[in-house]
Amino acid sequence: MTPLLLDGKVASAALLDFLKPMVETLDPKLVVIQVGDDPASSSYIKQKVKSCEKVSMRSDHIHMPEDTTIDTLMQKIDELNNDADVTGFFVQLPLPDQLRGHEPEIIKAISPMKDVDGFGAYNLGKMFLSKEFEHLPPATPSGIIRLLEHFDIEIAGKHAVVIGRSNTVGKPVAIMLLNRNATVTVCHSKTSNLADIVRQADIIIAAVGQPKMITADMVKDGAVVVDVGIHRTDEGLCGDTDFDALLSKVSAISPVPGGVGPMTVASLIRNCVTAKERQMALR
Repeated sequence: MTPLLLDGKVASAALLDFLKPMVETLDPKLVVIQVGDDPASSSYIKQKVKSCEKVSMRSDHIHMPEDTTIDTLMQKIDELNNDADVTGFFVQLPLPDQLRGHEPEIIKAISPMKDVDGFGAYNLGKMFLSKEFEHLPPATPSGIIRLLEHFDIEIAGKHAVVIGRSNTVGKPVAIMLLNRNATVTVCHSKTSNLADIVRQADIIIAAVGQPKMITADMVKDGAVVVDVGIHRTDEGLCGDTDFDALLSKVSAISPVPGGVGPMTVASLIRNCVTAKERQMALR
């Protein structure tokens, strides 16, 4: 049986089509701050700007020098917080060496109403309350949920195993799955008998950060697999799962690339639309 391909390009296109008339009505503006010239960051930002263009959303790319100080960056964040024309913004990670370790205070400095990356404590805390309070959830977890929903993957009542416990993916996607009535197990580097636990999963979210770590013998027949990882190897790009080996076992699987990545970008656009709606309601 050929598994269902959870194609993020298809699902993200559908989400962007849904958002486009809302963008035309609300006229939000997204701003990206980039410090330095990390090649991966530059590539991600191009994708985000391109998605903004697809829905006719205004965007701005603020490219700051590699040697930017924390004080200068915080001043720019303060300017954007106070610019009524800016709906939402984020600081692209990773940061140059002199700014590493400052990420928590940088994220904290962004106004919760403009935190379209959804990394701030206010928006993360709201997400813990219930599905109805997921107003600005982190973009990648939100994209994962939307990917499953687009392809009518049942979540309620299923055992979901999340491999990875990062604040940006693992923890928040576990909460969002709980909010949709899944039974959730979170695994990480200290988990004993990882393979035995993963083998019980109806839905696997692989966000461990190691190429092809999840192998076919760890996955039960008919499982649904969402691969969050992306790695450049001598054989080309791959994810956290052994995609080719899993094809004969799973009922649905996301590709790498072209799975979660496009959904993350589309979810960021959706958060910007939601932020504009909420800002207008407060006014």
